Amino acid sequence: MKALIVLVILVLIVLAIFGSYVSAKNQMVAKNEAVKSAWSQVDVVLQRRADLIPNLVETVKGITAQEQTVFGDIAKARSTLLSAAPPAEKIAANQQLDGALGRLLAIAENYPQLRSSENFLRLQDELAGSENRIAVERKRYNDTLQDYNTFVQTFPNSIWANMAGFHRNDAYFAASEGSRQVPKVDFQGVRPTPQASPQH
Repeated sequence: MKALIVLVILVLIVLAIFGSYVSAKNQMVAKNEAVKSAWSQVDVVLQRRADLIPNLVETVKGITAQEQTVFGDIAKARSTLLSAAPPAEKIAANQQLDGALGRLLAIAENYPQLRSSENFLRLQDELAGSENRIAVERKRYNDTLQDYNTFVQTFPNSIWANMAGFHRNDAYFAASEGSRQVPKVDFQGVRPTPQASPQH
């Protein structure tokens, strides 16, 4: 009789442990999928901004043709962003693009004819809207990722996570160093391209 009671207790313990494992694994799968979904939203808004950049650059090029270095930096950063695949690579590429765009917009401030261009102002507004969307989706992604990381590192979930192959994900989307500082641009000796005067 005692042996039967011990066996029943052992079976119940095993079932409880197995149930805990299955429950934790299901939650980890759900949280991991939520991270992927949140990242896909970040990816969408990054793509939207990347699509605006060629038009913005072309508008600026027409007036500030001598700023070839900045245009090259933007083209390179945009290409890297579009070809990056894992979140960590895309985040790093986005930081490069943030810095290049910051320099472009700082340059634009020195060209009154550019600041009064309707096309430039419209593109600048669209870019600002994209930046706002990126900020919202970036926060949502980081919050979702933090929730996942907290779950897989909390005992006993950490045991089940190792058994099920779930690991901490450190691909947080942080603000780039360039976005925290005003870009420094030296315009000594640089003059705006003169506008051709209308002929009568």
